[in-house]
Amino acid sequence: MRRDGSRSRLVVGILAAVSLVLVVLDSREGANPVTSAARNAGEVAFRPVSAGVSVAGAPFSSAYATLTTAHGARERIDALEQRNDELRNRLHARQRDADRAGRLRDLLQLAGMGGYEIVPAQAVTRVTARGFSDTVTLDVGRDDGVRPDMTVVNGDGLVGRVVQAGPSTATVMLVTDPASAVGARLEDSQEIGVAEGASAGIGDGKPLRFELMSADARMKAGQRLVTLGSHQGAPFVPGVPIGTVTAVDDAPGRLTRTGKAEPAVDFGSLDVVGVIVAGPQGDPRDSLLPDPPRDAPGSEDTEDAPDEQPPETPGNGGNGEQDPDGGGSGDASAEAADGADQEGGR
Repeated sequence: MRRDGSRSRLVVGILAAVSLVLVVLDSREGANPVTSAARNAGEVAFRPVSAGVSVAGAPFSSAYATLTTAHGARERIDALEQRNDELRNRLHARQRDADRAGRLRDLLQLAGMGGYEIVPAQAVTRVTARGFSDTVTLDVGRDDGVRPDMTVVNGDGLVGRVVQAGPSTATVMLVTDPASAVGARLEDSQEIGVAEGASAGIGDGKPLRFELMSADARMKAGQRLVTLGSHQGAPFVPGVPIGTVTAVDDAPGRLTRTGKAEPAVDFGSLDVVGVIVAGPQGDPRDSLLPDPPRDAPGSEDTEDAPDEQPPETPGNGGNGEQDPDGGGSGDASAEAADGADQEGGR
């Protein structure tokens, strides 16, 4: 035991002496070959130890550097995050502008094809006005030429009609409001009827109710509706797409045939609209309807297809008349549908 303790003390003493010698040699200046050789030998011997200590202490050095610069780094990170938020908001604004530009382009295309003179507007709020359950407020009014009982459209079709007009804003009753009644005509047909709103609240997604005037008239799912047109174009001009028939009520014993129609306009994303301040010189008929997709319901003939109608003559375009051989719902049906427009306009 004593021999081991003596040996340990001897080793420690030798290491201490060697260390002292190395320190003395390293501190001496000059180009003495003896001290230079000793210094080089010490560097070679202790280089692995020095490298290992440096590697082991690197994380602690990095942590210390981070702590000493934490305040400035935090400020820089905050500045970068703020810049990222600004760029993100700018990108979203550009996307909204592009979407709005596309909607305006579609609106101008519909107005041009139909021969409508419009005042572009934006639906700024959607509220429940007194006496109505489904209305929107536009950012145009009397100062822009807007008056009550004017038709309102967007690039897809009929939105509704103006019920109130102030100096700079206007209230529009949507076609989905239960108080709304629009004289309508089935595409590729002389059959006319009334499209009524069935919404019980804002944006509940209920379809329109469409009722044909003639008990013998036929319709089928997939047929589309356009406005018949009111007297002097108020409150509705002719030829505006209203919606697509989705279901037909075939209950026996009914004097008229009714069905449900999906509106052409997506009222959940209503934004850019146009108020028609001057109607067309003639009835656009079905020219504003887009081509139906091949797989759309009713794109092919079925048993419940409407009867083939005779070709139009210049004397019966747009007033609901038919040739003597066409069945003759004629003036009475057109007057009844126009009366529905006027009733809805009160």
